[in-house]
Amino acid sequence: MVFFYVDNLSAKLIFGGSNSGCGLCNKSIICQSNPSFMELKEEIVKKVLLLQQKYAAMGQDLESYLDGLLHADYLTYWDYIHLDTLLSLQTPRTSFPDEEIFIMYHQITELYFKLTLHEMEQIVAHKELTGKFMTARLKRVNSYFQALTTSFEIMVNGMEREQFLKFRMSLLPASGFQSAQYRLIEIYSTHFRNLVQAESREKYASDYSEKDLVEMYEDIYWKKGATELSSGKKTLTLNQFEEKYTETLLGTAERCYRANILHCYTVLPESEKADLDLITQLKWLDVNVNINWPLSHYKSAVKYLQKNPVDIAATGGTNWQKYLPPRFQKRIFFPDIWSEQEKEDWGKSWVEEILHQTN
Repeated sequence: MVFFYVDNLSAKLIFGGSNSGCGLCNKSIICQSNPSFMELKEEIVKKVLLLQQKYAAMGQDLESYLDGLLHADYLTYWDYIHLDTLLSLQTPRTSFPDEEIFIMYHQITELYFKLTLHEMEQIVAHKELTGKFMTARLKRVNSYFQALTTSFEIMVNGMEREQFLKFRMSLLPASGFQSAQYRLIEIYSTHFRNLVQAESREKYASDYSEKDLVEMYEDIYWKKGATELSSGKKTLTLNQFEEKYTETLLGTAERCYRANILHCYTVLPESEKADLDLITQLKWLDVNVNINWPLSHYKSAVKYLQKNPVDIAATGGTNWQKYLPPRFQKRIFFPDIWSEQEKEDWGKSWVEEILHQTN
């Protein structure tokens, strides 16, 4: 049993089971009439001693930290998640009420992207990666993207077309194309060569070197989707994006040269690579990021921007008709786990289904 003696000048731990007297006074230690003594659970004492060791190892005084703990306020939910700040981050450019829906959904999207990168970083940084760990983290990633794709319907069906076509003109030249986190997810997922636009991919060997990354970046697929429809020049949207993020994207490409999801899968033991659960999660990642997510946007664009005989341009001037459908780019993170027929039909049935629904 452990007792804690407290006076105005000191605090002392007294170990023992006797209740005859404390040695500091003639009163019983466990006597309720003596408020200077209180019984402490042994678990609490052990934790205090561990804390003392922890802070002593860093040259810190535990007593000072305990003083801080005594004076600290209790944590609240709203302070912990910075709720007031979060709810103040919606600043519409117009008075159309549906613009707030548009803003909030894209903010939610970026938070899900951050969650995805959090999981991917754990995979590629793992020192003793196993198929089991990889599968568990990929399941999380796929659940994030499935939530995003499903919830996209809420935004698409939750805005009036007339409002959208008006407030979108106040957003020029901003575009969802400029989401750097989405590009980082792609880079973390696969070899950089697989992100090169389809017609230029053969320029680079499958065993490309790290020195090729800068040249490959110039042929990255998303640049083709951000060219002016009339002149073929880079849009202001793309120029802004490159100015802000090129260094970050190339730096990540260098770090992921031999540390991306595909590489991590490739170097697993054969028995773990053959695990059907892991292969299924890899396929879902491919489908979620390269088919379901871009085609959710395609469906939205068809609803809001397609207007025969001339389609309405996207806010960033992006060529969404060629940029969004995966059958044109055939972005596939893990080509070796798909059959030739599956790669040939990549995204085709999805596009046909969407077009059928909107006609």
